[in-house]
Amino acid sequence: MNSFLTLRQMKINGQEFSYHSLPALAEASGIDLAKLPFSIKILLENLLRHEDNEIVTKTDIETLLKQNPTSISEYEIQFTPARVLLQDFTGVPVVADLAAMRDGMIKSGGNAIQVNPLRPVDLVIDHSVQMDFFATGDALKKNIEMEFARNGERYEFLKWGQKAFENFRVVPPATGICHQINLESLSHVAMIGKNLARSSTSLASSEIMIYPDTLVGTDSHTTMINGLGVLGWGVGGIEAEAAMLGQPCTMLIPQVVGYELTGRLRPGTTATDLVLTITQALRKKGVVGKFVEYFGEGVSNLSIADRATLANMSPEYGSTIGIFPVDEKVVRYLEATGRNEKALRTQIYFQQQKLWGLQSPKVEFADRLSLDLSTVEACMAGPSRPQDRVPLREVRKSFRNFLLGRYKESLASYDQKMLRQWSEMSDSMKGLASEKAIFTRTEGLGPLSNTHKIEANSGHSSYHLLHGSVVIAAITSCTNTSNPELMLGAALLARNAVAKGLSTQPWVKTSFAPGSLAVRDYIQSAGLMPSLEKLGFHIAGFGCATCIGNSGPLPPEIQNAIEDSGLATASVLSGNRNFEARIHPFVMANYLASPPLVVAAAIAGNINVNLDEEPLGFSSEGQAVFLKDIWPDPQELEALILKHVTAEKFGNVYQDVFAGDAHWKSIQIPTGSSFQWSENSTYIKKPPFLDPEMATQASEVKGARILAIFGDSITTDHISPAGNINPQSPAGQYLRGKGVSILDFNSYGSRRGNHEVMVRGTFANVRIHNRMASKEGGLTRIFPSGEETSIFEASEFYRAQNTPSVVIAGKEYGSGSSRDWAAKGTRLLGVRAVIAESFERIHRSNLVGMGVLPLQVSGDALAALELAGSETIDFPSLSDLQVRSEIILRIHSTGTQKSLKTLLRIDTPNELKYFNSGGILPYVLKRLAENVNQ
Repeated sequence: MNSFLTLRQMKINGQEFSYHSLPALAEASGIDLAKLPFSIKILLENLLRHEDNEIVTKTDIETLLKQNPTSISEYEIQFTPARVLLQDFTGVPVVADLAAMRDGMIKSGGNAIQVNPLRPVDLVIDHSVQMDFFATGDALKKNIEMEFARNGERYEFLKWGQKAFENFRVVPPATGICHQINLESLSHVAMIGKNLARSSTSLASSEIMIYPDTLVGTDSHTTMINGLGVLGWGVGGIEAEAAMLGQPCTMLIPQVVGYELTGRLRPGTTATDLVLTITQALRKKGVVGKFVEYFGEGVSNLSIADRATLANMSPEYGSTIGIFPVDEKVVRYLEATGRNEKALRTQIYFQQQKLWGLQSPKVEFADRLSLDLSTVEACMAGPSRPQDRVPLREVRKSFRNFLLGRYKESLASYDQKMLRQWSEMSDSMKGLASEKAIFTRTEGLGPLSNTHKIEANSGHSSYHLLHGSVVIAAITSCTNTSNPELMLGAALLARNAVAKGLSTQPWVKTSFAPGSLAVRDYIQSAGLMPSLEKLGFHIAGFGCATCIGNSGPLPPEIQNAIEDSGLATASVLSGNRNFEARIHPFVMANYLASPPLVVAAAIAGNINVNLDEEPLGFSSEGQAVFLKDIWPDPQELEALILKHVTAEKFGNVYQDVFAGDAHWKSIQIPTGSSFQWSENSTYIKKPPFLDPEMATQASEVKGARILAIFGDSITTDHISPAGNINPQSPAGQYLRGKGVSILDFNSYGSRRGNHEVMVRGTFANVRIHNRMASKEGGLTRIFPSGEETSIFEASEFYRAQNTPSVVIAGKEYGSGSSRDWAAKGTRLLGVRAVIAESFERIHRSNLVGMGVLPLQVSGDALAALELAGSETIDFPSLSDLQVRSEIILRIHSTGTQKSLKTLLRIDTPNELKYFNSGGILPYVLKRLAENVNQ
């Protein structure tokens, strides 16, 4: 369809392209384009290109054009992304689901190859490398060998998928992080290709079109690409599968919040400090489910790498996207990363479409915020949430307050004034004889006095480990390793520290995991790698590593000290998430920081050091050395970037990015369009989500038991951990029963292709606290007996009795990673509904996609029930649900009955179709089978 007569032609370098003109749309509709946010204009183009009078109608386009920007819309539109991006933790179960759908298609009388991605899909293997070896010259080689040894089955499976499916490419391990590779290589900004609209379009299918690059990805940090002006965000694996198979992404018309940036960052502050500041501000504002657009003259003072750093953490501040305009800097970045043809195409197309440059002051946003970049100060965020920004001078206070909260019962008898003074006091490091002196005035304060002496070993002298000891310092994560200013800044700081005679402390596990091979090349070219290595920051892998929980084991003497003395140690990482037990199960406090500050923290060795005012340590001449003494000179840093971050380096890195190294090339793969499942595999199992039991939605839920009652901020890390598998946990016992040695357990994330492991790992985070249980760690009580056991074992008990279950929680349920297994595991446990005060966007959508009801309830109403966990719950009929309708639950307890009013958070008609079908996968398979039978 072409209802608004917007189809036009343009020539670039002699080649002719079709496109849908936004200025023509403005002329036809009488709308002033200058008043529309950038992201809304991209959505409009998407609707114009896919208008077919069925999925996308003329009314949809008109409604989006006329939407009141300050109103909350209840109108549903269909967004059709141009491509899909996967990482391997989510990618393995996606490929497993597609393979299972091929089996289902054969059962329906079709051909297996009819299940095939209809849109380009790139999968980057980046989540599997662990920091087993560190601070040695051969750490990278050994970690890669360990990675391939552990993940052989998974990599064979993904390599089979690369061959079996069309439109499906795999970037092999040891290449980098999916978001950084997407930014530096895969992205188009202005994309060209055959028309991918539906068959009713008036355009010939062979016609070449030019249009904005758009995508969805199975990692929540897909938003990093917003830094290039590309519209894209994270979805769950089940939504990504639907998009791959031709289904649009259903969404309500979003509100767009404008964030004005003015001024420029001061010397001594970084893009990391900026993003932590904005994360705190936007979390406080509340932008969940909204788009955020950055505008103002301050945007011009940010590099593309800085913009990408800010866009990357959209999930941390809660918005769907955090997008920047397409301007001259975007074009120069494409050229600097070896994409000259795309650069020219981008400039001509976006200028022609009136999508170029900074936003007009006339833009009508739902709301506005502003920030003067010169007011940003050096900071960290912690000890457990990205939004908990702390100025550098107050990090000590934040940690001590964390300790006081952690040990509040033990300290209840102490004088509160004394404890308050202790949390706020400033201890000077000058003249310290030992690390223990950092904790002055703790003698006699019970658990706060804990120390553990570690005797001399491995060439180190004896030392004391105590509360606040930094035991992990990691330069890691897509957020910061894509930023040359931060990477070279950390390397310069290391060089300056080494020149002053400083070194890292012996109890700190240091690691460096760049997001792409280009980072290694330009640091080596600048001659700065030896300085990083002198401080223990040898490259130990290329991938997500510590930020995803793959920090690897702590040295045995460190872990034993933590366990034996109950120490609250710390990690400092250049990551984007620091949730409880995510980084390492034995490290209680985790702080996000810029890469230069990670190096500084490794030198200081304790989170109690005030890096803003106190010395990091002492030179070989005994002189106090402060952070300001070794901070990189801005002019030298800029000169290094200009000289060493070049198009040639990026071109060399990405010229054959899909080839892989000798390890990858040596992998032998099975043949055939259908996968041959192995009963003996502990990594890859045929998923059960298309089995009749799972693919059929229950018409009623009666007598449901409560599986868990949680508080606020339950993240997908709590629900579906990605890190270590405890040998005593249900998942650990399952693997041991299959003959897997503890050394070969790998991680929860790497075993997501095996639903038997993942269902046992759901709600198994060692720090998760179910209010029905006596302690942390994935426990609950079975009723009516009241026996305490694991959540998995309780679910098995209820399932054996055909008893449905529910989960109850507070605010921000499901925040964090776009982890589809958090929803899949919930469904496999027999949970029919999650009742919470509020849901994070991606997880709510994933629950619906797995056939689990998300029900929103007021906190007051929930508190008034005073639930103990022994109650049973009856639901009204589920056979005639309506979008966002009121659902009244009946709560039964010892002969009494109460009612609870909830809001059904199935937000769109398409979501209701998915739920009624038992989930997205059964719905899509049914549609494909119907097409075959027609």
